[in-house]
Amino acid sequence: MPPEFCFPGLLDATSARALRDRLHAAGQKLVFTNGCFDILHRGHVTYLEFARAQGDALVVGLNSDDSVRRAKGPSRPVNSESDRAFVLAALRCVDAVVIFGEDEPRDLIASILPDVLVKGSDWAHYVSGREIVESHGGRVVLADFVEGKSTTATLEKIRRCDA
Repeated sequence: MPPEFCFPGLLDATSARALRDRLHAAGQKLVFTNGCFDILHRGHVTYLEFARAQGDALVVGLNSDDSVRRAKGPSRPVNSESDRAFVLAALRCVDAVVIFGEDEPRDLIASILPDVLVKGSDWAHYVSGREIVESHGGRVVLADFVEGKSTTATLEKIRRCDA
């Protein structure tokens, strides 16, 4: 890994699974959530704190720069994956960050096998990895969406200020 990617809290899938195994040995539960987390805002932090409260440790699957571009378009992400991972890992509610390059985290979830999978209620129609978590006795929890707090809304506000 390049030096800018080497900091505490950034794990690969194998290390995240080992974290889960250590938690299980101690009778504790691992929570997983994922997203782009491009421009961190109050909605993100509220969501991540909610997710962490669902168990004993929180692993965040972070979309790589390439997967963000595929999902959000060529002008995104605003912040690089290394910067986004660093900021997320610095939050006290986040125990680890794993960067993934696929369009959805299904394979990462299958590798880690979290006890709890958290997704925003705006994704209630489809939660990637739901069947994997539930088939291993885990549960899926939907977090309330914080109205008006989104990266898209933040970018729109910035654009209005530039006009």
